[in-house]
Amino acid sequence: MPRLQQYQSNFSLGAIDPLLRGRIDLQQYYSALETAKNVLIEPQGGFSRRAGLKFIQDLTSDNASNGVMLIPFEFSTTQNFLIVATAYNTANTIRFRFYVNQTLITNINGSGNSYLDYSVGSLYSVSNFELKKLYFTQNTDTLICVHENMQPFSVVRGASNSTWTISALSLVKPKAQFTKATTNPSATITPDETDGTVNITASSSVFTSSHVDQYINVLNGFGRARIIERTSGTVVKAVTETPFFEKDVAIASGSWELETGYEDAWSGTRGYPRTCTFHEGRLYFGGSATLPSTLFGSKVGQFFDFKQDEGLDDDALQVTLTTDNVNAINAIKSGRDLQIFTSGAEFFLPQADLEPITPSNIVVKSATRRGAKENIRPQGAEGGTLFIQRQGKALREMLFSDVELSYVANNISLLSSHLIIDPQKMALRPATDTTEGDLLMIVNGTSTAGYRSASTGFAGALACFMMNKSQNIIAPSFFKTDGDFIDVAVDLDEIYVVVKRTIGGSAKYYLEIFDDDFTTDSAVQKTTGFSGTSYTGHSHLEGKTVAIIRDDIVDPSVAVSSGAVTTIAQPSTYMEAGLDFDVEVKTMPFEPKLASGSVQSQKRRILEISPMLFKTQNIAINNKNIPLDTFPISGSGGVPTFTGTKKTMGFLGYTRDAQITITQTQPVFMTVLSLDFKVSVGQ
Repeated sequence: MPRLQQYQSNFSLGAIDPLLRGRIDLQQYYSALETAKNVLIEPQGGFSRRAGLKFIQDLTSDNASNGVMLIPFEFSTTQNFLIVATAYNTANTIRFRFYVNQTLITNINGSGNSYLDYSVGSLYSVSNFELKKLYFTQNTDTLICVHENMQPFSVVRGASNSTWTISALSLVKPKAQFTKATTNPSATITPDETDGTVNITASSSVFTSSHVDQYINVLNGFGRARIIERTSGTVVKAVTETPFFEKDVAIASGSWELETGYEDAWSGTRGYPRTCTFHEGRLYFGGSATLPSTLFGSKVGQFFDFKQDEGLDDDALQVTLTTDNVNAINAIKSGRDLQIFTSGAEFFLPQADLEPITPSNIVVKSATRRGAKENIRPQGAEGGTLFIQRQGKALREMLFSDVELSYVANNISLLSSHLIIDPQKMALRPATDTTEGDLLMIVNGTSTAGYRSASTGFAGALACFMMNKSQNIIAPSFFKTDGDFIDVAVDLDEIYVVVKRTIGGSAKYYLEIFDDDFTTDSAVQKTTGFSGTSYTGHSHLEGKTVAIIRDDIVDPSVAVSSGAVTTIAQPSTYMEAGLDFDVEVKTMPFEPKLASGSVQSQKRRILEISPMLFKTQNIAINNKNIPLDTFPISGSGGVPTFTGTKKTMGFLGYTRDAQITITQTQPVFMTVLSLDFKVSVGQ
């Protein structure tokens, strides 16, 4: 039987869809993996055991089961906060907690409380709100929050970290016509100008205060104007939308009409804005409960004034997406242009010659026709904008193409769409140095309806896409934990998650953070004050079996009892206790590039595997624990890591695939750079 040697120099394609298992004609096949569980693909080509999760706080008592949302808040270049919002009472109250440097801020506003409750007021259309519909944007010390069922409000950081104010926004609201009505007053009207701001005089008292923001239309001729001020029953000031034919000439009774029915676009009877963002000096609201396809822009520099006045360049904006189908605005994002993501397509506001957007030049252009999933915020990455397609089965990137001179929406997840199932939230951690790539994380839900069977194993997981666009690298993997991921957010370079765990038969909601110094989940570390072998602080894992790492030595797992764990010996530098998680990496079936053709149908046996490792403490290959000589150094108390190539032999048995499965038997560090292996091929 011939013996063949193969070298997989990198794993930079990550885990690929099972439907690609037979595509040995693709060059990407030889850099791909069949499974990449709880590992992070490095931009240099290798993969590492993912970081563990450090426990921060139990959110269960805040009724996080009703809904929870993580909101990053960048107050300055030196200080960032994480805001945790929970639906404390879905009929009327959102509870906010504030964290700085992973620490909960207490005594908010001198109240003695470590939280701030906000009463949302009367709800539109529903008796209980869904927190996942909350949309936010930030400018300096102010967080703007909108929700289609409640009045917009702001969260403002005050003079100190413990001073916060939450209040409803005082908005100057735009008008919209929900019920059209017309009347023909018995009077003539005379405009004193043909265009712009005009004074209109009636021959009798026909104007009332309710006519402000209503329209005058000329029926037999030219002229349409919006009333902006009532001077008296016979005189109003108006702004023309269509110029009058002549000035100082009376328009006969019966030749003009009052068009009414315009009211506040947002109210307790019409609903409220759905999305928001800041863009070029304006605050934009995208869609509302009853006007889902309308975009509203504030006056320049006056973020809370949306009322249109005289149509000057800095005036408020209002435009509706007029298309051949309903396009409810699900997200808006400030990028190269103002990008609008709707239920059926993607749009943008073009700016010719980089001119600012004004009432006179605003136009909405269609970009692509994919549609974006509701309640998932698009993420910007290296000039593009990543979004989840409407059906929740694909990750796409809206990117301006210099070749086509238009936007395109490439399918980023084409080779790994099986990892995405019932997506709920999405966040991006930008690369912070040359050793990292951008990391996009998608929180999968638990509903498998409408998804392929290949996706069912990823419910409640975190689908991760490591991206380095300059090197054309998109490397997916997935993170699993003892429970379900509920939300994810990035505070600069720190990744926070909310995890739903089952403790003592009850559902618990924990705020945790990925930490490179941890190798277990929901973990707590102790680094000082060692005395004896019993250590408390683990009551959040009561009754759970946890892994113990003491000075890089893995002790036998123990059950948490009365909030405490017991080590084999007294630690000297640190002790970590947390939930272990499985690591599994599986290569694609062995397929050498031979002139004679494929060996797909032939039996194969792996004879030798030589992984190239970097700072690794434990690794198992094909269920065989590989000794790395990483025993404690006498007197040091720590376990050294292994770097280099580890030649491993003694693998038995023939298979049709000759795949290599890498796992771990201990929760410690591991990085694999490449694999060199020899395979015997027979009939």
